[in-house]
Amino acid sequence: MIVTSAVRHAAAGTAAVLLVLPVPSATASPVTSTATVTSTASLTATATVASASALTSTATVTPSAGSLRASLREPSPPARRYVDRARLDLKGTQVQPLPGAPDVPSLSALSWVIADASSGEVLAARNAHRKLPPASTLKTLFALTALPHHEPSEQHTVADAELTGIGDGSSLVGVKEGYTYKVSDLWNGVFLSSGNDAVHVLASMNGGWESMARQMQEKARSLGAVDTQVVSPDGYDAPGQVSSAYDLAVFGRAGLQDPAFVRYCSTRYADFPAGSWSYGIANTNRLLTGADGVDRYPGLIGIKNGYTSNAGNTLVSAARRGDRTLVVSVMNPQRGGGLAVYEEARELLDWGFEAANRVQPVGSLLPVQTEPAKAKAAATGSGGRTVAVARDSREAKADNRMPPAGAEAAAAAAAAPAKDQARGEEPSGASPGLPLALVGSACAAALALWGLRRRAAHRTG
Repeated sequence: MIVTSAVRHAAAGTAAVLLVLPVPSATASPVTSTATVTSTASLTATATVASASALTSTATVTPSAGSLRASLREPSPPARRYVDRARLDLKGTQVQPLPGAPDVPSLSALSWVIADASSGEVLAARNAHRKLPPASTLKTLFALTALPHHEPSEQHTVADAELTGIGDGSSLVGVKEGYTYKVSDLWNGVFLSSGNDAVHVLASMNGGWESMARQMQEKARSLGAVDTQVVSPDGYDAPGQVSSAYDLAVFGRAGLQDPAFVRYCSTRYADFPAGSWSYGIANTNRLLTGADGVDRYPGLIGIKNGYTSNAGNTLVSAARRGDRTLVVSVMNPQRGGGLAVYEEARELLDWGFEAANRVQPVGSLLPVQTEPAKAKAAATGSGGRTVAVARDSREAKADNRMPPAGAEAAAAAAAAPAKDQARGEEPSGASPGLPLALVGSACAAALALWGLRRRAAHRTG
């Protein structure tokens, strides 16, 4: 009877304790991982009490620190090749061929650059930083600066003041005072017809002519383009206005990261509104359209051509073949007439695709980062920006080649709880061992009570 009463007291006490205890909340690891099972030690009483009431052990699943780190480990990025940036400051053709590399074509352009658009590696170049008038290829920088500020569907009615100051002999798309245009129409005028009138209107919508020049200058510096001096945002010849084949390649590569930029620069034909009717306009980039006897280049993506009497013919373009995209810039060919700029760009693109993985880079289109800039890029996750490209006016698709920034930090943060548990430290929240400890205490108290009553019974007997 005494034993039965003691067990009853222990059971009642245990039930009361379990009823008032909060149910431990389940905690989930942020990352699913291979788990190791750690069982808590079974609580046992003496043989006499165990025969009346058995305590079952409980198990908790805890991911181990090692398995968690293994599941989070990012694939190692390809080894970066050493790039001597100073090499592009040298005059003449710069190339570092490996065995089996094709010969670099001999071109008449005063300056040119051919680079991988994804990595930014310059495959070859000639007088890359020579400062020359850019003509309308400077509109690439104008687009990079002004495109994000207005939605394509936004409408704007042109004022007379917005069409003043257009240089004599400028290329025009036909923007008229008092007419209302969608922003997308104006950008078609910029990219297809190289319309300086459309540039003037868009510049007015973005702070005015002088403000636009300052904004473009700041944008160029932020991209690491230090050769460019902006005086006239439309690229019209102006004293002191210069750029370089290197900077134009930088602008072209940056444009490939913006789907809107790609859509406009790769459009061959469009309708331009003129009040109640419209007329067709064609892209003046012959490599894109195949006009004037220039064969279309397979996989070509725009970007922008230009011409002035001072600059000669200039071109920045890109093409995609397989999973590889190249960007090329050519400035002022010295022979072959007005179409030579396209044929020399074609030769460079052909060479670049054939020379893939057969040359060492001679430079990079990526800006040189200071230590504070590197820390900021790592903190914001902007270190490995992707390049998006599109063909035939289709939306750009991202080409991610770098592992996401901050992945190692995320792995370390996720692994921290497992590491704490490996050291025997409990995570925050209610511990599942507390109810078991209290049950054990209740059983011990019941045993003690049973012992006292038994001794009392012996004395009275």
